[in-house]
Amino acid sequence: MVENVLHNKKITKNVTKLRTLWYNAAMKILSSNSSLRGSVTVPGSKSHTIRALLLAALSDGVCHIYNPLPSADCLSTSAALPLLGASVDLHSCGADDSGADSAGMWTVYGAGKNIHLPSDVVNVGDSGSLLYFLSSIAATFEGWTVFTGDESIRKRPVHHVVEALNQLGAECYVSQPGKNVCPLLIKGPVKSGKVTTAGEVSSQYISGMMMAALRVEGGIELELTNPKETPYLTMTQKWLEKAGAHVEISSDFKHIKVDGPVNIKAFDSTVPSDWEGVAFPLIAALLTDSDITIEGIDGSGTQGDEEIVKILQSVGGEIEWDKEKCTLHVCGGSKAKNGTGRLTTENLPGKELHVKISGFPDAICAVAVAAAFTEGTVYIEDAAVCRRKETDRIKVMAELLKSLGADVEEGSDFLVIRGHSPINADGSRNKDFALHGGNVESYDDHRIAMSFACFGLGLPEGEVVINNAECCAVSFPHFYEVMNELGAGFSEM
Repeated sequence: MVENVLHNKKITKNVTKLRTLWYNAAMKILSSNSSLRGSVTVPGSKSHTIRALLLAALSDGVCHIYNPLPSADCLSTSAALPLLGASVDLHSCGADDSGADSAGMWTVYGAGKNIHLPSDVVNVGDSGSLLYFLSSIAATFEGWTVFTGDESIRKRPVHHVVEALNQLGAECYVSQPGKNVCPLLIKGPVKSGKVTTAGEVSSQYISGMMMAALRVEGGIELELTNPKETPYLTMTQKWLEKAGAHVEISSDFKHIKVDGPVNIKAFDSTVPSDWEGVAFPLIAALLTDSDITIEGIDGSGTQGDEEIVKILQSVGGEIEWDKEKCTLHVCGGSKAKNGTGRLTTENLPGKELHVKISGFPDAICAVAVAAAFTEGTVYIEDAAVCRRKETDRIKVMAELLKSLGADVEEGSDFLVIRGHSPINADGSRNKDFALHGGNVESYDDHRIAMSFACFGLGLPEGEVVINNAECCAVSFPHFYEVMNELGAGFSEM
């Protein structure tokens, strides 16, 4: 046990060190036209990994988590668990002290009945998931907990957390008068009861309260007036049921009930591949003369981002999903069966593509980039939640795509992209194609960085330089190296 405590101190120290390296390295990546070949396996799901870690910390015993995602957000979660009385061993798969190169298996020694109020300020780094999940769990303890994070987190709204937990008897405040951001102060314990909340700002705090219910005598009921990101609520439900909880969710997701308390037994679990990460090699292959196979695809239906396959297929993307082999075979450009791989909305009703993205908002960056290379008009709708991610992704995607020649209209909760394929239906060059190279800022948003790296690959001419490109480590460690193994040709400047 002493070794585990010492090891977890090393995790905390090295997570800070990794944040400094990842966010201050000011890496510039150059992306230009390339063709991709071969097979790739996308890392495990961040959403699944963080849920697995938190539930393992609450459990009574030793849990093994296979295929965890060793990203910044997941390492921030690992560093928070000792504050609750749990411990984590990242060495079980041969990782270094930081866990940065970890793969295979993590071991969590659950706190069980000895779980306690966080023993220090909880610094969630850049992880909104950790903030919104753990804040509700912390509210089940008697005493005060303080949450903070990096600059990005200290811009994320927390009023919905404050209002929801106060309905259950907690005392929640923000430390800065007139502000709606961290530092966040929470005093518990919450009591059993019913919470009425919109649910539209994020699904993460709803998932957090569902997890908190496992520690509340009588459980918690939630009434959501406008639920969004609902696939993530299903994901949480399945994790809670795995932990032995009874969970009820209505078909419209407006009524949720989680019985408690639950004594979670130790469990072993395998984290499925991350569909949010799959999106990037997927669109990269469709925008280029490529033939790749993405392996280890999650077919469980717990990740809403799998909808991107149907979206891209609807505009002509050649994607074959073998659910028995758990693979996606993707062919683009001249490698497609029709010899062009041209993406177009011409076969859709009204010759328009409408994507309601509230169920999988993290896909907005990948979908928007693919839309810019698609002949026709693409409407990305019901997207207000995308303004409350690491960046205002509606605003940033509109700004950056316009700077590279795209025709984009930004609305309060939508993007309209009037795109053009580089080629006509007969394979000749499309004179209306106006996309070009340039310099883009990532704004320290991992999905912004990866989406514009893929944008550069699809340009027939020109180059894209992504500034502060290292932030992709938040969800896809070694993204550029992995893509280069397929032939992407990304180079550091």
